[in-house]
Amino acid sequence: MLADCADCFGLCCVALPFAASSDFAIDKDAGRPCPNLQDDFRCGIHRDLRARGFTGCTVYDCFGAGQKVSQVTFGGEDWRRSPQLARKMFDVFPVVRQLHELLWYLDEAAALPTSGPIRADLRAARAATDRLSNGDADTLARLDVAAHRQQINTLLLHASELARAAVPGRRKNRRGADLVGARLRRANLHGANLRGALLVAADLREADLRRADLIGADLRDADLRGADLTGSLFLVQSQLDSARGDGRTRLPATVTTPKHW
Repeated sequence: MLADCADCFGLCCVALPFAASSDFAIDKDAGRPCPNLQDDFRCGIHRDLRARGFTGCTVYDCFGAGQKVSQVTFGGEDWRRSPQLARKMFDVFPVVRQLHELLWYLDEAAALPTSGPIRADLRAARAATDRLSNGDADTLARLDVAAHRQQINTLLLHASELARAAVPGRRKNRRGADLVGARLRRANLHGANLRGALLVAADLREADLRRADLIGADLRDADLRGADLTGSLFLVQSQLDSARGDGRTRLPATVTTPKHW
């Protein structure tokens, strides 16, 4: 589920909207190419995105949906040479992106040693999700991806509960909590449920986040210096890239230390 921009027609730079903010230097409507997108579908300021005010671009991850839509769904036809396909291509891209994200989560869940009781269900769900992602453009455009995501989420939650059950003591439940700017330095969040929590700019220095469920948690500008995220669940690279950390931050094997730390 790794993105390969070389095989993509710059879909994230066109299909998605963004608003002028700390993440983006300008406003851009969905379906309008970013002014930095070149004729070869490459970013003209890729090396200077952060310095030029496009931090949001550096933390975005399509999970390989870009090349899937470009090379598989539309067979290598791009939106510039075939403008009649542009709207459908831009509509399908975010759908496939969600499906690929689910594939990533399902792979991680199935690999957990504690997932034995539901591993067959996880693998079946992965196969079904993969089939959906390989559908034709019309089928993908009609797909109720939210309903499918909800079905998968039930399985992922079960996998999370099985994994966190092995953590001794009382485990904190801060699912969906507003923890923006929270002072959580050295907090014991071992095995905590932080699904969908807002941890923007939270102070998590030296916090114990081992085996914490971080699916959907907003870690933008969170301070993870010295934090221990060993074995944390469903942490994706884009979440980590949006946070701050240092050489003391301990990470699960599924992600890598961001270059800007």
